[in-house]
Amino acid sequence: MFTKVLIAEDFDSINIALIQTLENMGVKEIEHAKYCDDALLKAKKAIQDKAPFDLLISDLSFETDYRTVSLKSGEELIMAIRKIQPEIPVLVYTVEDKSFVIKTLIKDLKVNAFVHKGRNSISQLKTAMETILFGGNFISQNLAHALKDTNFNEIEDYDVEVLTHLAKGVTIEEMELLFKSKDIKPNSKSYIEKRVSKLKDVFKAKTTIHLIALSKDLGII
Repeated sequence: MFTKVLIAEDFDSINIALIQTLENMGVKEIEHAKYCDDALLKAKKAIQDKAPFDLLISDLSFETDYRTVSLKSGEELIMAIRKIQPEIPVLVYTVEDKSFVIKTLIKDLKVNAFVHKGRNSISQLKTAMETILFGGNFISQNLAHALKDTNFNEIEDYDVEVLTHLAKGVTIEEMELLFKSKDIKPNSKSYIEKRVSKLKDVFKAKTTIHLIALSKDLGII
């Protein structure tokens, strides 16, 4: 079993449940942080002390409060810790269920397990940890559809950029000038129009407003 685990979770009740579960599973050292910045500091100190964590369990969303933070999400925390400890296994424990978010985390950040918070999440958490321990990957059964959705294979970073600007009310004409100023290519009006048209086909959106709404619902923007 894992011997030293770092938990990044901002709700006390969930932290308590996670700690009890890990203790019951025989984990010897458990540290937790309510802020992503604090979790990163703990990871850095553990590496400095030559006793790094061998598993990170992190939520994705963290509520904002009076404190100013550098890392605002679990995704940013995972990226930051992976820079200093590339091989650390990561288990995401969250209520997030948007297909694009799940697929991006697994594909781009190489998250080892994705457990959806719910009625059976503790038993799934145990299974996920055991699966990671033996070199496998785990995703909650009710989220498995995200990996089968082939639509997202066609979405590129360029498309996310286009959708983000559309959601802000930027016209295609304005986007052309903006992309040229930022040296984002291709940046012609005709190409941007074609990408928007393709995205409408992919998501079966009838209008640009419908496309933006679907993109938000799916967690793309």
